[in-house]
Amino acid sequence: MADKINYQYLETPLGQLRLVSDGEALLRIEFADQHGDDGVEQADAVLHDTARQLTEYFQGQRQRFQIKLGAEGTAFQNSVWQALREIPYGELRSYQDIANSIGRQRAVRAVGAANGRNPIPIVVPCHRVIGSNGRLTGFAGGLPAKQLLLSLEGSSVG
Repeated sequence: MADKINYQYLETPLGQLRLVSDGEALLRIEFADQHGDDGVEQADAVLHDTARQLTEYFQGQRQRFQIKLGAEGTAFQNSVWQALREIPYGELRSYQDIANSIGRQRAVRAVGAANGRNPIPIVVPCHRVIGSNGRLTGFAGGLPAKQLLLSLEGSSVG
């Protein structure tokens, strides 16, 4: 990973997001109350492309992201984050569904923890995971933000 950290801000329907990159891959998307203080406010090609794709997503013109990701996590977290990326646009999964999909049926709580530590929300769609009871569960951007994302994608939650 490169040593230089760049970031830029993007205004969205969820408020201001802070996009963070190392110039080679997207590292984090931070909601307004989570903005870090590392790096230099300087757009690079990764940030420019991420901002464009997110804008298209919020305008209803994009359903899949094509961004090189550089999030660092444990092998288990990475397996959960990859499973999240495989949830189709507009569809929902439970934590149990994700645990089953990675072959760790009994790791539902660990899946929830990994989901909660996802550093690249929206692009890695942790908002598409709901409780087994069909209800909204935690989201780093807050439940109203999660509901907005799901509504944008045409999903309804009971």
